[in-house]
Amino acid sequence: MSSLIKKLSSLSTKSKSSSASSNTNIGTPASAAPAPAAPVKMSKIAVIVFSLYGHVAQLATQIEAGAKEAGAATVDVYQIEETLSEQVLAKMHANKEPIKNYPVITPEKLVEYDGFIFGFPTRYGRAPAQVSAFFDKTGGLWASGALIGKFASTFTSTGSQHGGNETTHLTTIPFFVHHGINYVPHGYRSSPDQSNLTEIHGASAYGPGTIAGGDGSRQPPELDLKIAKAHGKYFTEVVNTYVRGKNPA
Repeated sequence: MSSLIKKLSSLSTKSKSSSASSNTNIGTPASAAPAPAAPVKMSKIAVIVFSLYGHVAQLATQIEAGAKEAGAATVDVYQIEETLSEQVLAKMHANKEPIKNYPVITPEKLVEYDGFIFGFPTRYGRAPAQVSAFFDKTGGLWASGALIGKFASTFTSTGSQHGGNETTHLTTIPFFVHHGINYVPHGYRSSPDQSNLTEIHGASAYGPGTIAGGDGSRQPPELDLKIAKAHGKYFTEVVNTYVRGKNPA
């Protein structure tokens, strides 16, 4: 009898153990798969140019390349509307061929972008009338604060080494200030090249540039193109940092 009781007790214990093990497995979820990484927020960059003889257009090509090299951004190139007639442009021997395929920018388009890099030649130490006319059309955006917090930078072309390169950058900054746009200078990020005294170049701490010569015959040298590309990349990296911080994954 004693031996029978022990056997029954042993069977009961095994049964409970098996039941407990079975109950433990019931309803236990499998290890959850890791959540997919959130997509990186892409910033939007617009390179906006006004070019009469192609020098600014060449810089713009490098600016665009540098911006794309930074990654995590979509980059579009636009031209500013021409206000001179075809007859006048012909007498000036203007060359609009390099920018003919770029769409014309409208003030409303600016709202779609996180940052814009404006490029244009100098006129008496400031932006040409065509560029000023575009800026003057942004009154509605100013009234609504639509451009507050965005980023901008500039690059330019002058006829001589002292033809107004830096003042063209400087006299454009008030436009950004009144709109609440963050201005991004180049600084001396390309210091060895910017400090190069063996050849003429148009870059400064304000931004890329080139010297076209009085008759426009001098084309941007490799040095100016290199700095332009570096600036496009740097500007986009600055904007990317802001956009990612504003929209964390």
